[in-house]
Amino acid sequence: MIKTILIEDERLIAEEFKKILRRVPVETELSRTFGTVRESIEYLSVSEAPDLIFSDVQLPDGLSFDIFNKITVPCPVVFITAYDEFIINAFEHNGIGYLLKPVDDSDVEKALVKYKALESHFNSYHSFVRNFGPKKRSRLMVKKGIENIALKNEDIVLIYTEDKLVFAMDKEGKKYIVDKKLGELELELDAGLFFRANRQYIVNVEFIKGYKTYDRVKLQVDLLLPGLNHHIVISQEMAPFFRKWISEL
Repeated sequence: MIKTILIEDERLIAEEFKKILRRVPVETELSRTFGTVRESIEYLSVSEAPDLIFSDVQLPDGLSFDIFNKITVPCPVVFITAYDEFIINAFEHNGIGYLLKPVDDSDVEKALVKYKALESHFNSYHSFVRNFGPKKRSRLMVKKGIENIALKNEDIVLIYTEDKLVFAMDKEGKKYIVDKKLGELELELDAGLFFRANRQYIVNVEFIKGYKTYDRVKLQVDLLLPGLNHHIVISQEMAPFFRKWISEL
């Protein structure tokens, strides 16, 4: 039994897709259907990932690739679209298949058969993530000139990208180079202490002074460090998660 979810905003297409899944000979269980990037992020960020996701590319509030840019989803995706221009992006975002609309039974069956052929690989990967995934670090190795420094997590105010480099700033306002991407650091850092505000910033809760509404649907985070020349804005999609995260600490 392949457990799957569908991300598709057009109701008639979603209903037809459910009928196709019932007709194909590969046994599946479609647990949920979502119509927007926001709904999908809300569900996938707090729920166990399915075995496989079928997802339309173009959604009312953005491209479905935004889902996989903002959160880590440890399962493969079959993308569905009326256009072939997104095919490269699809295979950069967990994609194992790319179906062009209108989708028929044979298209879906081939995608499911492909998943079944790769199933042992995905099961091994999920097991690895659960048992041997990145350990939460108490220190971060950074560079200042030729010196390598172990910076304690509690001393880090924020981590950010600038001019294609990643930097960490400590509570004294000192700036260090980090030889990792923000996505890697997000997985390694303690989620109770750090929050990925957007594509550019990770912030430490101990240095958050407060937050306020920005541009009606976003949030602006204010940090305790005086004279900080950084404008940290949390998107509309991530704002509910930030409020929940900071209220539960």
